[in-house]
Amino acid sequence: MTRYGRASESGEAAASEAQARDVQDPEARARLICLRLLTAAPRTRAQLAQAMRHGGIPAEAADAILVRFTDAGLIDDAAFARAWVESRHHSRGLSKRSLSAELRRQGIQVEEIREAIDALDPEQEVATARHLVERKMASTRGRPPETRARQAAGMLARKGYPPGLAFRLIREAMQQEGAGLGELDELDADAYLDPDTDDAGAGSDAEDTSTGQNAEDASAGQDAEGTGSGRHGDGTGYSL
Repeated sequence: MTRYGRASESGEAAASEAQARDVQDPEARARLICLRLLTAAPRTRAQLAQAMRHGGIPAEAADAILVRFTDAGLIDDAAFARAWVESRHHSRGLSKRSLSAELRRQGIQVEEIREAIDALDPEQEVATARHLVERKMASTRGRPPETRARQAAGMLARKGYPPGLAFRLIREAMQQEGAGLGELDELDADAYLDPDTDDAGAGSDAEDTSTGQNAEDASAGQDAEGTGSGRHGDGTGYSL
C-alpha cells in the first residue's frame, strides 16, 4: 500500500469515527462507521472490526453489525480475497507468496486465502514472472550480464518469486538474446538470493507503485460481490 493510500484510508476511518461519536446508540454508531468505510471501498471483516474498536464501539455492538453486514453480503472476505489476488497479480505481477502475505495483513482467514491463491494458475504465475524478466532485460540492455541478472533477480525477489525460478527465467532470457553460455555460467548464484540492489535502476522495479491504493480498491470492488457503493437517500450508500 502506498503512503498516500495509507493516509487516505486513515483519514476516512477517522472521519467515520468522528461522525459516529455524535450518535448515542452503539449499534447505530457501529453501522455508521462501517457504512462510511464500505462506501469508499471494499473492506475486510478485520478492517471494519479494527475501525470500530478505534471508534470506541463496544464489542457486542460491533459483533452484531459484523454479523448483519455479512448476512447482507456487504462483508465478503472470500470475494475480497479473490478480487485482490486477480487485481494485484495482473497489475503488479505479485507472486502467490506475496499475495498471501498481503491478504494475511488484511485480516483474511487462512482458508479463504488458500482458495483465492489456488485460483491463480501456476502456469500463469510463471508466465507473469517471465514477462517481468523480459521487460527488465529490455530496459537494461548494454549493461554487464552480472548487473542485468542482479537487477532482474532483485525485482523478482521483491515480488515474492523464488530464486530458483528467477535464475531459470533470467538464463532463458539472456540465452534468447544470444548471450554466451560462458557469461551465464560465470554469474554468481548468490546474487539471486538478495532482493536488495544498489544499482541506479532499482527504483524502477517497484512497477506501478505510483498507482494509489484507491485504484486497487476500486479494481477489487468490481469482483467483491455486495461490497460496491450503491447510493441511497442517506448518502451512506446502504440502508441497513
